[in-house]
Amino acid sequence: MTPSHSGVSRRAVLRASAVGLVAAPVSVACSSNSAGGPGLVRSRPVLTHGVAVGDPRTDGALIWARADRPATLIVETAATESFTDARRFTGPLLTPEYDGTGRVRVNGLPAGAQVHYRVTLLGEDGASSEPIGGVFRTAPATAADITLQWSGDVAGQGFGINPDVGGMRIFSTMAARDPHLFLHSGDSIYADGPLKESVDLPDGRIWRNEVSEAKSVVAQTLDQFRGNYAYNLTDENYLRFNRSVAQVVQWDDHETVNNWYSGGMVAESKGYTERRMDTLATRSWRAFHEWMPLEPSEAVDGRLHRAIAYGPLLDVFVLDMRTNKDANNANDAPDGRVLGPAQTAWLIDGLRASRATWKIIANSMPLGLVVPDGEQKHTSAYEGPANGDPGAPSGRENEIARVLSSIKANRIANVVWLTADVHYTAAHHYSPERAAFTDFDEFWEFVSGPLNAGGFGPNDLDATFGPEAVFVHAPPVKNSSPLDGFQHFGEVRIDGASGELTVDLCDASGSVLFSKRLAPAPT
Repeated sequence: MTPSHSGVSRRAVLRASAVGLVAAPVSVACSSNSAGGPGLVRSRPVLTHGVAVGDPRTDGALIWARADRPATLIVETAATESFTDARRFTGPLLTPEYDGTGRVRVNGLPAGAQVHYRVTLLGEDGASSEPIGGVFRTAPATAADITLQWSGDVAGQGFGINPDVGGMRIFSTMAARDPHLFLHSGDSIYADGPLKESVDLPDGRIWRNEVSEAKSVVAQTLDQFRGNYAYNLTDENYLRFNRSVAQVVQWDDHETVNNWYSGGMVAESKGYTERRMDTLATRSWRAFHEWMPLEPSEAVDGRLHRAIAYGPLLDVFVLDMRTNKDANNANDAPDGRVLGPAQTAWLIDGLRASRATWKIIANSMPLGLVVPDGEQKHTSAYEGPANGDPGAPSGRENEIARVLSSIKANRIANVVWLTADVHYTAAHHYSPERAAFTDFDEFWEFVSGPLNAGGFGPNDLDATFGPEAVFVHAPPVKNSSPLDGFQHFGEVRIDGASGELTVDLCDASGSVLFSKRLAPAPT
């Protein structure tokens, strides 16, 4: 939130946003009442944490906002910023039950158009908030140029909003490139990562953080999870980005707790009084769905995994690789789950039915990188599909193998995988010529991150699906600070005329570190 929106100081919001609705100041200016005497001006509701756009379609998108008190969400859309041709959409009443958050889907808009929108709140007493405006693009109905960005991992490893460097500047860098879509690949918060006011770096520098009550402890209560999202949305760069770029969001582990899986327990040494991962996940899921611009009822399972159709050139398949997976210490078992049977079948069927030129699969964890679960003593505990065994598929790799085999059997062309998770950027080429499992067509997976967190990597590759690290940009030491230049995002550009897809791997300044062009195969 900015002072210009509410008159409430940034520090006050950081303190208050973790524990429910932020109270706006009551105006004490006088006006004439019905009896002709002085009276109080009605206090206006406040949009506390900006606005955001999610899951665009050819005819509209979701608009998200948060109110400081019960108020109705109002959205106006127009073709120009003059709003002479405005359309009005009335959303839900935003109430404390959902932490003042809510969204409305605006629809009936022209395809492939830039849409100006402005959001206001209508209080129960008839007073309106100051408006916040932005822009987004509806999905095209015909072949057109598309720019999609992706990355993940925000405010992790003790690195939060640093006022000395202008906050999370990478969001301003991305917004300046004017993308149509942003795919948030997970770890949108670090609920398990408390922040301190300062971090002493190995080279003697000091990283300073803005702090809040919710970000000073590990998140266990619903309000603490909510407060993690509220904290991120006090960064001016993030707020500007949200106003102008439509997002497609997914989750990973740190929205709940590091390396979580169904049925797991948090280690006693982590300082949790609630150690059941499933209980933490239930609270986390609610806060995620309250604070992020998506509508759970539009997901296939009422939570997350879904397909976003973005015109004839692009379909995006958003995976949930966290909710349905088996225990991390069971990934060397004869069978395994990372998507679950229903989601695996949905992905296979969706890819087969897609008529888009390019099919992007948003996987929140890389397919072939070995990511050990360091929270466990078990020597065979792994986070993702790869389990360190270079032989035939086993454990969770079996579900990935079924997807890859189906792509080959059904002659599905132009499939690209995008992920984050490991806190560096890389280009992985998978080929059956190098693989223990050969029933698939070669493909690319691109990795990019973090957005504002510690830098790590690179990880070892599991040879089951024949990956090769064609490019890697990773720090020489673990947990390098964002000051060290290893924050990343990726950008996909699809040419509307040729259908050619180009992937750029970029650093926080926007410099392109690696680029790969892919020509579309006949579909």
